[in-house]
Amino acid sequence: MNRDSRLSGVLHVLLHMAQFDGPVTSETLARAMGTNPVVVRRVMAGLRDAGYVRSEKGHGGGWRLTADLANITLLDIYRALGNPSLLAIGHRSDNPDCAVERAVNAVLEESFEAAEALLLARFGEVSLAELNARFAPENALWREGFLHDHGSEPSR
Repeated sequence: MNRDSRLSGVLHVLLHMAQFDGPVTSETLARAMGTNPVVVRRVMAGLRDAGYVRSEKGHGGGWRLTADLANITLLDIYRALGNPSLLAIGHRSDNPDCAVERAVNAVLEESFEAAEALLLARFGEVSLAELNARFAPENALWREGFLHDHGSEPSR
């Protein structure tokens, strides 16, 4: 079963952006993530619509954060992605007239709702600044290594 990794990818992009003082191109972000710039632009469009980033055109342009990481939570980004499904588990609906199936589905649905509520509450407690701080000692080393490996620094 394929898992939806969009939330992880978006958080990854935002935290990479936070390492630079100026706009960051889709190409630079794509290199940092090992993906295609088109994928980055698609993700950034949704974040732009939600007001978390903006694009700057022309030479020296790129993507820029518009909000402080301390004011953005995992829940905010989850919602900006359109509330993707959190659980990969489902229930059967082959025979809705079966009392056993209805009972099982009811208990599962209650459990899924409770689990999602807990997860969403936790998402609301974690800011991107807190997430960024988890690897803060490595930020300078990451940035230095990235710039060395890729030979250019985003515009300032």
